[in-house]
Amino acid sequence: MKEIVIGENQIDKRLDGFLKSYFPEASTGFLYKMLRKKNITLNGKKASGTEKLKVGDKINIFFSDETFEKFKGKSSNASSAEPFSAKEAEAIKSLGDIKIIFEDKNIILVNKPAGVLTQKATPKDISLNDWLIFYLYNKGEVTAESLDTYRPSVCNRLDRNTSGLVICAKSLLGARTMNGLLKDRNVHKYYRTIVSGKLSEQITLKGYLYKDEEKNKVFIKKEDPKDDRYTYIETEYRPVSYDRDKDLTLLEVKLITGKPHQIRAHLASISHPIIGDVKYGGQKIGSLKYQLLHSYRLIFPEDLPDAFGDIRGKEYRAELPAIFGKFFKEG
Repeated sequence: MKEIVIGENQIDKRLDGFLKSYFPEASTGFLYKMLRKKNITLNGKKASGTEKLKVGDKINIFFSDETFEKFKGKSSNASSAEPFSAKEAEAIKSLGDIKIIFEDKNIILVNKPAGVLTQKATPKDISLNDWLIFYLYNKGEVTAESLDTYRPSVCNRLDRNTSGLVICAKSLLGARTMNGLLKDRNVHKYYRTIVSGKLSEQITLKGYLYKDEEKNKVFIKKEDPKDDRYTYIETEYRPVSYDRDKDLTLLEVKLITGKPHQIRAHLASISHPIIGDVKYGGQKIGSLKYQLLHSYRLIFPEDLPDAFGDIRGKEYRAELPAIFGKFFKEG
């Protein structure tokens, strides 16, 4: 018999949803059958699966070791094992220094280097999400067993070669709050980038974006194409400085909507592509092989719950990578 005691990172989840994530190899029908037969109980009683979990609830699972392993997708002794192999640990360390900008019990703000995936694209990838769990595991804030029921994760994604601020959730409360803020566009996100040509006015660009998944590229139309594949977007930019010798402008860009490749494609659509961004027409400059785009600052709203009082109304910045200075001279 296996007993799971519900903690703060599982509260308000439905029992059936919790069980499905806990036993990823089990069908929903099988789990409901186990509930009906009382092979899975909640607080010692038969459960329907629709119950909302509370702190201290006890889920008892009466499976054989073989059945448990089959539907868990790993050995039943995994809770006593390391969550990462030695090879995975070395790969995570090879990501380099991930600078922490802010941390409390619910969230971490980090400065992601260019070249690091935010989340896995394939099962073999090593991502910022892996770094987050590795970091918290080594701090003793998560265990292999606790990861069975809740896994900390990143909240906002950046392209592999876009650097800068990423919000990571350490707790379920952190994840729910940050994801809600991002969905409602209540976190103001500003980027710094270098584009070809001279821009001298602050402008809000509007348009409609469609992503071709097969090509992993987006397309923008200025007018509504009356096509359900396209989504309305807004991108605001403000010139910061102009390099006369190279005819380049350093911009600060505010994402009003947030869609894949939005900044890259929107700037390219007005004939001012990001340098290095060859996918969207950017210049190949020296050794630069990717778009020079950096998530520079975040501003949190004032009306946050008390648990997030430390970041209420605050602004956080991630300093520009040194490579910006290599390709741009202010003045």
